[in-house]
Amino acid sequence: MRSAFRSQAPRYPEDWTDFPAGEQIKQAITQVCDDYTQRIFGYHFVKLGSLSAQIPLKQSPIRNIISQVPFSAMRVSSDNLSDSASSSAEGREGAKHQHGKLSDATLSDSHTSTGKDSSVSPKVVGQSHQLPFSENSIDGFLLANELDFAQDPHEILREVDRVITQSGYVIISGFNPLSLAGIAKFLPVKRDNKLHDARFFTSYRIKDWLQLLGFEIVEQRQIMFSTLFFQPRWEYSKNIQHYLSAYFPWCSAMYVILARKRVMPMTAIRPKLQLKRQFSPVGAASARTQSYNKTKS
Repeated sequence: MRSAFRSQAPRYPEDWTDFPAGEQIKQAITQVCDDYTQRIFGYHFVKLGSLSAQIPLKQSPIRNIISQVPFSAMRVSSDNLSDSASSSAEGREGAKHQHGKLSDATLSDSHTSTGKDSSVSPKVVGQSHQLPFSENSIDGFLLANELDFAQDPHEILREVDRVITQSGYVIISGFNPLSLAGIAKFLPVKRDNKLHDARFFTSYRIKDWLQLLGFEIVEQRQIMFSTLFFQPRWEYSKNIQHYLSAYFPWCSAMYVILARKRVMPMTAIRPKLQLKRQFSPVGAASARTQSYNKTKS
């Protein structure tokens, strides 16, 4: 078995569009996460990585959702925002030259379009293996294919174990090597695709790492029965997807694991009722001395 640590850092995907079937993968993971997050309650939830930050968790009861992304992803998003802002400014200038001035309705629409979206979570810039959170402070984590593109996935899981609460949840998605996508990874096709840099850890290996850290595997789902290296030309029907997930789950291209942290108390609980002693050692000694004195006299 190959070591999980890599000597060189792989190419890190900054958006789902870096994959040919990225939008389909994002929709499939979002559908599973909407079901998983309804069971997670608490105060803080962290989406770890650039891919996780783009998964909307609209069904989550936790309101304080934070996205931690690397600096490269934050730089790309800022460039996109600057480009969109410049294009919108040019559009406004052209409209002013054509119509003279904008109406109040147009101004309000442009303000809401450039304003902050309520579904976008605040972002923290940092590395996945160095979480800037205190111990026992985060109630849930989402790692959308973060371990597949990590240089040391063990270090990331140890950091997650450090900051998660005693009953916190972790959602991990990954690529399945025992699938058509796992076979296509070793084929000389589309070598510039970042999927070739993914590790494709098996779900059994991920679950073994989680169990060693004290996590209990709650549920696992198999999704995306395709190669992932090519743009799908036709949509699989729900019946076919359900049939493959029920009878051939091992050939799915991806899996999503839900695990929960379990901490056993180390202090023993004393029983409230104490058993009464059947005899008194002091009374027995005095009775023996009295009988000895009588026999001696």
